Amino acid sequence: MKIIAANAVPASDADLKTLQIANDAELSEIAASGALQGVERIELSFPKFTDGRAFSQAVLLRRRYGFTGDIRATGDVLIDQLVQMARSGFTSAVLAEGVNAEAAERQFARYHGFYQGDALQPRPLFARDTASDTAREAA
Repeated sequence: MKIIAANAVPASDADLKTLQIANDAELSEIAASGALQGVERIELSFPKFTDGRAFSQAVLLRRRYGFTGDIRATGDVLIDQLVQMARSGFTSAVLAEGVNAEAAERQFARYHGFYQGDALQPRPLFARDTASDTAREAA
């Protein structure tokens, strides 16, 4: 997952076709309207750390609607949410003001793997063919 400090959003990000989706938006209507076509990044907001609707939206975008671009978390993004965000399908996150980016990166070193499946690897650990999964992850 790409971690971005609160005031350090890269200038190159402005070149990507980005869609911001509200927490209360109906994803089925957005997908049916064709609004996801050609979109390279979708920004999902966490208005406060206790509002987890964006987690569900990210999973739906990956699994049900097959979105393969960048899903970025914005808003009140805290360190303790990052691993679950990555497992839900987020690929980048803009940290909340005052959150240390180096401490955020260290979160990912804490866990070497997960038994359960997730949005990016739906099969649980016991059901994975380690040789082909390793080759797929390296690609």
